[in-house]
Amino acid sequence: MQQLEALRREAVALAAGTQPVIPILSANEAEVSRQMQICNACRYCEGFCAVFPAMTRRLEFGKADVHYLANLCHNCGACLHACQYAPPHEFAVNVPQAMAKVRLDTYTDYAWPPALGALYKRNGLTLALATAFALVLFLLLALLARGTLLPGPQQGNFYAVFGHNLLGLMFGGVFALAVLALGLGVARFWGDVSPATEAGDAPTPGLRRAAGAETLSDVLTLNYLGGGHGQGCNNADDAFTLWRRRFHHFTFYGFSLCFAATGVATLYHYLLDRHAPYALNSLPVLLGTVGGIGLLIGPIGLLWLNLRRDPAHGDLAQRPMDRGFIALLLLVSGSGLALLLWRDSGAMALLLALHLGVVMALFITLPYGKFAHGIFRAAALLKNAIEKRQPNTLAVAGD
Repeated sequence: MQQLEALRREAVALAAGTQPVIPILSANEAEVSRQMQICNACRYCEGFCAVFPAMTRRLEFGKADVHYLANLCHNCGACLHACQYAPPHEFAVNVPQAMAKVRLDTYTDYAWPPALGALYKRNGLTLALATAFALVLFLLLALLARGTLLPGPQQGNFYAVFGHNLLGLMFGGVFALAVLALGLGVARFWGDVSPATEAGDAPTPGLRRAAGAETLSDVLTLNYLGGGHGQGCNNADDAFTLWRRRFHHFTFYGFSLCFAATGVATLYHYLLDRHAPYALNSLPVLLGTVGGIGLLIGPIGLLWLNLRRDPAHGDLAQRPMDRGFIALLLLVSGSGLALLLWRDSGAMALLLALHLGVVMALFITLPYGKFAHGIFRAAALLKNAIEKRQPNTLAVAGD
């Protein structure tokens, strides 16, 4: 971030003969930088979302700044419809689309291991479904080989089909790797967008707490999917709608409740010595049922909006990745609810293999698919919450 202080330090380095290496911008990054220069002169959209106030705290837009602003953007589309320089104007300012392209570059550049970054550009609907199909087929063949594909009613005892320790090892290991990959990637991203500061510039503990609380609120409420005015996003045209925010809420909280159900069941198993199957009115089943319903409604709504969305609002090349993630979420929730409904039937083992296969596919693709946008966006929101509480180094003394 080339604020005045950063420019001063750069001048000192040049005088000392230690010219810093400035990363060269890619075509997508250069386009965001160009558009931000125009927006910084106009500032009509300054009150729309967090991107534009963050933009005004900069003189120039280097590689790290561009990636930070791109991930701060929630792609609500409001600025595009308000912009007097949007196409067909010769300035061709389309901030949502330019930011969307850089976000994909962010996921690719900061992927861990780096060699797997290319998976972001290949992780589409076909790959997602093929991965799920292959894993389901593998589990079905394993059950068939053991003669337990159709073992008859098992009173909802999943562990009679696949052992508890086996499932814990398989899914715990894959999930841990997904968390590690995303964690290392976002840590590198944070290191670039928030470089080490001098002791006097470092945020205080009180500032960090306030910024953390604001970030948590922004994430949990999806604050910036309100379009900057509370009326919602633009989707198919210039009409505002809150349905994108609502369907994201269904998806986010549905996923969270399903995860909570698994966590509670784990505590029951190891701490309380209460083993599955659990009653329909037990906490793990209730959490999983409500979460599964939310995880069904949300992705269906997001898919509907995705199919109707104006192409100018994003990057068309990323739609297969978006839809692949939505498809896996739908398969997870649908197969999970079906397993609950027919867990006492003779088809339980088959339904369990189907559900476990798509859950494993979701976990495997988490670090290299659309899920990453939530993690990088949360980091950008935290950066913004800290930055806006610090002195603006662009301000002239006495102002």
